[in-house]
Amino acid sequence: MPAIGAKRVGVIGAGMVGVCTASWLQRDGHSVFLIEAAEPGRGASFGNAGCLNGSSVTPVSMPGVIRNVPRWLFDPLGPLSLRWSYLPVIAPWLLRFMRAGTPEKVRTQARALRSLVGPTLDALRPLVSAAGADDLVHRLGHLYVYRSAESLGKDRLAWTLRRENGVEIDEFDADELRQLEPALSREYVRGVLVRENGHTSNPFGLVQRLLEHFLRSGGELVQARAHGFRLDGARLAAIQTDGGDRAADAAIVCAGAYSKPLAAALGDKVPLETERGYHLMISDPEAMPRIPTADADGKFVATPMDTGLRFAGTVELAGLAAPPDWRRARILLEQGRKMLPGLATSHPEERISDDGPSIPRSALPGARWRGRT
Repeated sequence: MPAIGAKRVGVIGAGMVGVCTASWLQRDGHSVFLIEAAEPGRGASFGNAGCLNGSSVTPVSMPGVIRNVPRWLFDPLGPLSLRWSYLPVIAPWLLRFMRAGTPEKVRTQARALRSLVGPTLDALRPLVSAAGADDLVHRLGHLYVYRSAESLGKDRLAWTLRRENGVEIDEFDADELRQLEPALSREYVRGVLVRENGHTSNPFGLVQRLLEHFLRSGGELVQARAHGFRLDGARLAAIQTDGGDRAADAAIVCAGAYSKPLAAALGDKVPLETERGYHLMISDPEAMPRIPTADADGKFVATPMDTGLRFAGTVELAGLAAPPDWRRARILLEQGRKMLPGLATSHPEERISDDGPSIPRSALPGARWRGRT
């Protein structure tokens, strides 16, 4: 028997956010179906760093960050890349981005972000346990490392925002850092540990198990591409897909970077822009950190996973249509070898696609798209 007040709800997007959203709606007694055009979990949820950050309260647009942009753009190993042909399209969003980075605004944003992401692990735990996926989620903390005290000093506002919002941190000097993570380069002389954070050792595997439990519990997966909505007056009647209309009393858009046109179809003008990141997997690493470790200057993360070592990070602003630039994945490999000197300097090579570059066999690259408001 459906619960009193239960609705038929369509969730668009079967990545980590979509599957968790659908699962919680299902637990609340609603009849839920997921709509996904591709293989569930193969988008941004497949290629991320696997980090579950309740402490992630610092906005991307921070006071002074705009001063770093020219240096990042002209640094081939830098954390930011912009395809200049895309500049006219993204310019209005960039202006909003710059205006958002005032001290007053970032403090307001940090408080809002803490309320949204702070309960991440607690909200995930019952879903993970029900899906039998406890072995894929670990609460060991995250480590941020710096090559100088001055570099850490530049991030003081970010750490202050975290402390102001209840995030507890421990700071380490070079010797303490070496004891915590012996595999790290000795160039790192400062470290900050956030104990409350967690990670998944298999992002794709976690989405799969959550989805399997959702389906076993009566959920439905619709393999189609959503492109709009059919209304009955002011009420939703159906979600329109390339496989036909799907009747629904409510819809939730969890399509990541692809959410903007769907939101627009319902009258919401979301200032959403596309951010592409890259990841690279080393299946047989000679060195690996014990917990997720972020290079604070390079803006990338090294995460130990069941299938090896993953480097993830960098930001590319190029839109959804631009093909991946696999050089960005190579940059991650170069940066990763500087972080972990124990990694081999070369590996046998293997071509992974007909039109892709030759890359180290054990270092398989990937790209992901996500939205940024």
